[in-house]
Amino acid sequence: MWPLLTPELIAIEAARGADDRKAIDVRVMDMRKALGITDYFVIASGNSDRQVRRIMDAVQEKLRENGSRPARREGEKYGRWIILDYVDVVVHIFREEERLFYDLERLWQDAPSVDWRDKVST
Repeated sequence: MWPLLTPELIAIEAARGADDRKAIDVRVMDMRKALGITDYFVIASGNSDRQVRRIMDAVQEKLRENGSRPARREGEKYGRWIILDYVDVVVHIFREEERLFYDLERLWQDAPSVDWRDKVST
């Protein structure tokens, strides 16, 4: 049986998976006080539809190793903005243009960032 990961560790592992595929500007945002329907956002970008899909695959693989599977996936057909919904963690993988357009970091600017690079691995 897999050990259950906390939502924060799921977000951190998702960020690491995205980073493994050279995602641009990977961020983890603590949404617990700002949103109420999920605990964390992971936001990452790729330069092309193909890279966005590869980032998605890497995130899913990384989390699958720890027993986590998305409850829902959206946008993978076009690869411009993919959402992986792990219920307590929502992973947004954008093409750079879409990320700039939707600007989730500005929209949720009051949500604190998590320094995921310094956290201990699972």
